[in-house]
Amino acid sequence: MLKFKFLLWALTKLLQKAIKNKPGCANYVKGKQLIFQIQTHDGIGRYFTKKNGKIESSAGVTRNPQFTLSFRDAAKGFAILSAKDSKDAFLTGLRKEDLIVSGDFVEVMWFQGLTEYLQPGKKQHNPADALM
Repeated sequence: MLKFKFLLWALTKLLQKAIKNKPGCANYVKGKQLIFQIQTHDGIGRYFTKKNGKIESSAGVTRNPQFTLSFRDAAKGFAILSAKDSKDAFLTGLRKEDLIVSGDFVEVMWFQGLTEYLQPGKKQHNPADALM
């Protein structure tokens, strides 16, 4: 469970660094306001607030997130979130019901676009460019 909690805390720091150091990422989040959470089925997790060009997080859960990623347990959450092939792990987690996504699916897709900026060695880009 500690690895899962640490990973969620570290995710905040990585997102903050990407927003600060990658102009494409800063542009991607500009003007976005969002509250989402990542948790286990039993309620252990962290919620994230994206507003005013910044992202912050707090331990625990909130009542009205725009979306929630809920993992079967902390071990599954850690495994899926830290997988090298994150897209495949995410889809496998959904298929096996180790991951339940609830809330606004459009915001989930936006978040997945944001995580593209965390991929090491990838060219800085705007994931929305792929849609054009």
